[in-house]
Amino acid sequence: AALGLYFPRKEYLENVYIDQPAGTPLLHIHALRDSREEVARFHLCQNLIVPRARPQENNWFQIREETGLLYLSKSLDREDFNMLSVGNWMPLSKVMLYVFLSSHPFQEKECDSATRTTVFLSLINATAPACSSLTARQLCFTEMDLSFHIKENKPPGTFHQLRLPSVHHLCQNLSISYKLLAAEGVPFRYNENTTSVRVTQRLDREERERYELIAKCTVREGFREMQVEVPFLVNVLDEDDSPPFLPNGTDTADAVVEFNRKEGTVLSTLTVYDADTTPIYPLESSRKKYTGTIITDDPWISETFRVEHIFDEIHFSPNGSQVRGTRHEY
Repeated sequence: AALGLYFPRKEYLENVYIDQPAGTPLLHIHALRDSREEVARFHLCQNLIVPRARPQENNWFQIREETGLLYLSKSLDREDFNMLSVGNWMPLSKVMLYVFLSSHPFQEKECDSATRTTVFLSLINATAPACSSLTARQLCFTEMDLSFHIKENKPPGTFHQLRLPSVHHLCQNLSISYKLLAAEGVPFRYNENTTSVRVTQRLDREERERYELIAKCTVREGFREMQVEVPFLVNVLDEDDSPPFLPNGTDTADAVVEFNRKEGTVLSTLTVYDADTTPIYPLESSRKKYTGTIITDDPWISETFRVEHIFDEIHFSPNGSQVRGTRHEY
């Protein structure tokens, strides 16, 4: 069976400092479902991928299978850091982990499945900084853009948590609160208690392809208050679920041929719109999707005339938002 679960982000990013205690939560990874029955289970596979060196056995990081919380299972000491940064004189070394999804108890062979996301961990050659030395931006958000991909026609679900688990764990004397600023009626809901964001209904890419919201964070420390806002973007991924349509409802065109026409003369045209897909590269694959045919029993007609197919990307505007599609001309 095809695995329907998927990650709304292609990659995640977090910092790890020397001597952070085992048990420190690092980041929260989410999955969305393809059908209501599915249950997401998260697994770490393989070793740590270390740039310019061979992979290392992962002795430091674990993920909670049911919740997707990635945490330190062993403190990273200076010796570990030196080993993982492989003679890297830089104050920072990046390692990579792959997180895989499964909808049932995990089997090792699923480490080859296509459903994975990449976690980049920046190993920092210093102990964790004092909370008071961090800017509001560092306390509230990672350096990564808040950008998500949600498939159309799929069940609702939680796809992000705004609070950074590592900061929440480290800076308990700070009050950090979030808001999600959005136009009325967008299909997303923010939960203040958990700081999680969920998509509340099935999305339709042919109605709207992109949502632009703003995540706002307020940090309070004593009488001091700092605020920071970042864009929060959701792109809706397409499923081929809308048939092509003809602007005036007719799928055939008659051609009248007059005498002495020159080669290359256009005798008749037919336009087909497809709101679903945009032209795919290589272009041949878009061309194969639809074919134009001359309906005739006469071999002379088949030899003398041909149908040409050109297509380009166009924009439809349902409800005032721009959605990409394709116009095919024969």
